Amino acid sequence: MKKRSSSIITVTGLRAVRRAAFRLGGVLLGLLALSAAEAHQQKNAVTRILFNENTGNIEVMHRFFIHDAEHAAGLIFGERQMLAESQESRELFSSYVINRFSIEASFHEGNPEVLSLSYVGEEVDGQFLWVYQEIPAQEGITAFTIENLALRDVWSDQSNLVNIERGGRIYSLTFDGSAEVLTVELGA
Repeated sequence: MKKRSSSIITVTGLRAVRRAAFRLGGVLLGLLALSAAEAHQQKNAVTRILFNENTGNIEVMHRFFIHDAEHAAGLIFGERQMLAESQESRELFSSYVINRFSIEASFHEGNPEVLSLSYVGEEVDGQFLWVYQEIPAQEGITAFTIENLALRDVWSDQSNLVNIERGGRIYSLTFDGSAEVLTVELGA
């Protein structure tokens, strides 16, 4: 009788252990999923402004992690946006970016002028979404005052780096914290 009794206790004990392991596994999976979701959000973007001597244009290239852009687009537009698959979604997001980025140029002579950037297009390249703008280069630019609010109205900890490349030099501005508008003096 004792053998039978201990056998029942063992089976009952195994069931309890399995239930506990299953619950623990569920908790661990939930934490892992939460960590993975947070890990995907980089919350930083890079914009490259290039004075392209070959084309005679000032080219603006915004680069976003596509996962961040999709998550933000869902919050901004109130429904999920599949930026990797949908041209329409990418154009919608591009419009959002363009409306939150501007450049005011200062000149040797004359008043500062907001540059009227033209939308060139967008593309997905691996884990990145690129949004392109340009304007014909203008003579005598001495400084840029840039506003870059893209994704910063979604996440307060979003950081946007802007690199300006001109004449072999790179000038950098970092939009984080409360920085919404920054100015950089450009060498001649």
